Amino acid sequence: MTEPATSTLAEATIARPGFFTSLRRDKKAVAGAVILALFVLAAIAAPLMAPYDPNDMEYDMIGAPDWLHPLGTDDLGRDLLSRLIYGARVSLFVGFATVGMALLAGVALGVAAGYYGGFIDSVIMRYIDLQWAFPNFIIAVYLVAVFGTGLSNVIVAIALAFIDDFARVARSMVLTIKQEQYIDAARTAGTSNARIMWRHVLPNALAPLIVLATVSVSNAILAEAGLSFLGLGVDASTPTWGLILAESRSFISRAWWLGLFPGLAIMLTVLSINFLGDALRDYLDVRETGDPVRA
Repeated sequence: MTEPATSTLAEATIARPGFFTSLRRDKKAVAGAVILALFVLAAIAAPLMAPYDPNDMEYDMIGAPDWLHPLGTDDLGRDLLSRLIYGARVSLFVGFATVGMALLAGVALGVAAGYYGGFIDSVIMRYIDLQWAFPNFIIAVYLVAVFGTGLSNVIVAIALAFIDDFARVARSMVLTIKQEQYIDAARTAGTSNARIMWRHVLPNALAPLIVLATVSVSNAILAEAGLSFLGLGVDASTPTWGLILAESRSFISRAWWLGLFPGLAIMLTVLSINFLGDALRDYLDVRETGDPVRA
């Protein structure tokens, strides 16, 4: 017996406008895409775009914005614009890396729990429920406090804190999808469980997971900024937006630019990602068209 015919998410939405066509109709999403692209470009080309070395110090100490330093300098005379550009590297890398790790681990746990059920589901979901009882940021703070600071530890800590979100969404999708007739047909055809999960279940669960991943990037950036603000982030010699904010606390009353510009960088990045996430959610919401996704 041959394997039943399959279709993918792209095939289910083939009659719908393309994503970029839909994106152009959403002004907020367009603005978010432009802002995020600028930050990503700055992070990639930081050595070329930054006017100074982020750790170079001058004797003038704190300086207001001027022609030489458009965003001013901090208490050690370091150019704030250069530090923000290099800080984008850390913040964006942490955001995307942590969500990538959490997505892979959480989806694997959620799909296994939802598909197999029984004892496997009970063990996995009791762990997820335990983690769900604590705020993500508190978990990240605890893990960093235990394993130490540093970029790799921060990434792992935030990723572990976000696993439960992806696992719960993946499991809920699988519990619905595995009841469909095409899953029964695949089992009847002798398709292995691994192939069913990879070829039939996972493609149908991608839409909400992609939207969750998009929104989680902004949450991860905020978590990294919060950890750095508390002194639990990367090394002090590495400029990050949260660390720049933390360093500005003692001078905020007489050096307004030290807190304003890194705060704006965090706010604009998070808003731009959320705007894109909203547009992606609307585009992938198959309920709007009534088109079921079949694998």
